[in-house]
Amino acid sequence: MEGLPQNLVVNDPTEGNVTITVDASIYPLEAVYGAAFIFIDRCYVLLDRPRGGSFSVTLTPKSTPADANALRAMTGEFANELLTQAWRQKILEENRVILETVTTQALAGAAAPPTLDDLAAFDFSEESFDDPLGIAMSWEEKYKKKADPAAPAPAGTADPSAPVPVTGGSTGSAP
Repeated sequence: MEGLPQNLVVNDPTEGNVTITVDASIYPLEAVYGAAFIFIDRCYVLLDRPRGGSFSVTLTPKSTPADANALRAMTGEFANELLTQAWRQKILEENRVILETVTTQALAGAAAPPTLDDLAAFDFSEESFDDPLGIAMSWEEKYKKKADPAAPAPAGTADPSAPVPVTGGSTGSAP
């Protein structure tokens, strides 16, 4: 194929497929699997290991036989996807400890409700909550009824500072 390395890409025009040789020291097997999976909806994919240090990937379009330009484009897409999958694999390896820790904590928290000892040790104080923007507030604070100072007090409520009237005499009948 024109513009692609002869020792890495082999085109078989009679079969309408392309074979790509992938260096196993650069691209892990998981990356090859991931890239091949992306192509299985439109190509038949054959993975092989012709020698110890490389993988062989043969892509054959499922639809009508592809011309040289279509095979070249498919080869470029596969190479890009292979690079993407290798990068994802590297990120996964670097963050494996974090992912395992988060998953373990999530599953441990979902396994059982906290014990009384866990609740006793939990810090319920307001100081532990950091709200630099001042946007967090309780439901009671947000929706409490605001008292209108100009409005009269509702019937049946007394002003606590007002004197209590004292009535004298008996209201009942004497025997």
